[in-house]
Amino acid sequence: MRLVAALALCMIAYAAEPVTKPAKPKRPVLSAEQRAVQAMMRSLSLRDRVAQLVIGVCYGDVPSRKSPEYESYRHWVHDLHIGGLIVNNRVINGVARNADPHAMAVFLNQMQRLARTPLIVGADFERGASMRTTQGAKFPYDMAFGAARDLDAVRDFGLATAREARAVGVQWLFAPDADVNNNPANPVINIRSFGENPGDVAQNVAAFIDGAHSDPENRVLVTAKHFPGHGDTNVDSHLGLARLDATKERMLAVELKPFETAIAHNADAIMTAHMAVPAIEPDEIPATASPKVLTGLLREELGFKGLIVTDALDMLGFTSRFSGGEGSVRAIEAGADVLLMPPDPEAAIRAVLAAVAHGRIPQRRIDESVIRVLAAKIRVGIVRKKPVNLDAISDVLDDPEVEAHAQQISDRAVTLVRNDRDLLPLASNSAACLVITTGLRNSQYGLRMMTEFRKRSSGRAAIVDPSMPLAAMSDDIGDTSACSAVVVAVFSIGGPLNGDLPAFIDKLTSAPQPSVLIAMGSPYLPMNFPKTAAYLETFSPTALSETAAIRAVFGEIAIAGHLPVTIPGFAQYGDGIQLPAHSR
Repeated sequence: MRLVAALALCMIAYAAEPVTKPAKPKRPVLSAEQRAVQAMMRSLSLRDRVAQLVIGVCYGDVPSRKSPEYESYRHWVHDLHIGGLIVNNRVINGVARNADPHAMAVFLNQMQRLARTPLIVGADFERGASMRTTQGAKFPYDMAFGAARDLDAVRDFGLATAREARAVGVQWLFAPDADVNNNPANPVINIRSFGENPGDVAQNVAAFIDGAHSDPENRVLVTAKHFPGHGDTNVDSHLGLARLDATKERMLAVELKPFETAIAHNADAIMTAHMAVPAIEPDEIPATASPKVLTGLLREELGFKGLIVTDALDMLGFTSRFSGGEGSVRAIEAGADVLLMPPDPEAAIRAVLAAVAHGRIPQRRIDESVIRVLAAKIRVGIVRKKPVNLDAISDVLDDPEVEAHAQQISDRAVTLVRNDRDLLPLASNSAACLVITTGLRNSQYGLRMMTEFRKRSSGRAAIVDPSMPLAAMSDDIGDTSACSAVVVAVFSIGGPLNGDLPAFIDKLTSAPQPSVLIAMGSPYLPMNFPKTAAYLETFSPTALSETAAIRAVFGEIAIAGHLPVTIPGFAQYGDGIQLPAHSR
């Protein structure tokens, strides 16, 4: 009885204790950005969500609203609801033409008014807005910054580029170039890279990102490209499938280092490369279509959480492997979030929708990318759909202080790698002659250089079309025997010199008169012309680099640059003869 009574008392005591109910899991507290993304997602059908991943190409001019071209844009934006546009140069008769920035802004305002979900507008702007517009500071190519060795200047460059971009209606910079150019035969990266040293490239990439992100009133998305590294290739991916033959260990030490730094400095996006990477992906396919590269390496190993954007999907390095909408499906499967410039945006949308319908791509995979795209749009503030202020464009793009900064960095980039018998600087009253080869018909290259040279020398100056045969080029310049020195400026941004141009330059640099070879672009030019007395490098063919070259030739500025690359058999990384400003 006592045991029963005790058990009864225990039961009564247990029953008297309050029963603790399991706590309900707390809902995560969403940020304002996350709540805004959720609201936008609810308004988008599956078709709209897929369309948000597509970026179509435009050219910055204003077609008539009655034209087929305008109707095509209207259809993309108003009917298909594509996610954005990229502004490229229009090519006319083989020459890329920059757009008037006011016309560009008018067109982009028109498109934003047509868009139900605001468009994200991108542009390469690797050299500031002047890369695509007729106005803007004429910044040199990235390799010039690598030669100048001034990270503060790179930060200022990033800031100026962000402000110029927002002034014309662009919110997404497809810059900076994070490739390590350690292959002299590279025809497509070359001077677009900061150089061959991965640590220095990484520091410059970080400086650009930090500068571009430093003004909250002009927030832009910044993109490191071309993943996993396009610098050690010898094929232009616009024309064919490039290939990186390097071990993964070498890639971690060289190619991937700038991308790791970009991720650490909060790069908003990373652009893929249309190149085979056998160390990561054994199949002969572009990295753009490889889950091993984009998901395995970039997402999982490097921990990148931002936007993955393809390089242009109309490039032969990609279309030679995938036709129609299949390329877009393969890029999404690989891990890309944004399809840049598919040849037919509507076909790309249909193909991805069909892949979802057949279970090839899970809808959650689409939603993951759409969330990233919408969050990026919110981050740069375009959901408020503010039109571009046309009255403010020239105030931003024609800023004398920024232009002066661009000239200063162009001056400091000039590098002297040979100066036999102290040929440079030339006397300002010398009878030196100038020969310019531009490589492009009807281009503006060389005109500024010609003007600056004639201010300082009584010698002859000529621009020669390098597509002509040797005899015709020689006839164009005439007899150079009376020249006290022959200055040969060669505009080339990568790849071998074509036709009779090498023989023509060799003839000029082998003459009895001393010669100065100015590489207006690719730094590897001196490898082919060993007889030249003086070699000068600008790493850029821009107008301000033309001015800098002539100033350096005549001793008006100090020559202080250092090679950001090795010139095989000729000069080492970091070389550079330093000369103070000293006009004769």
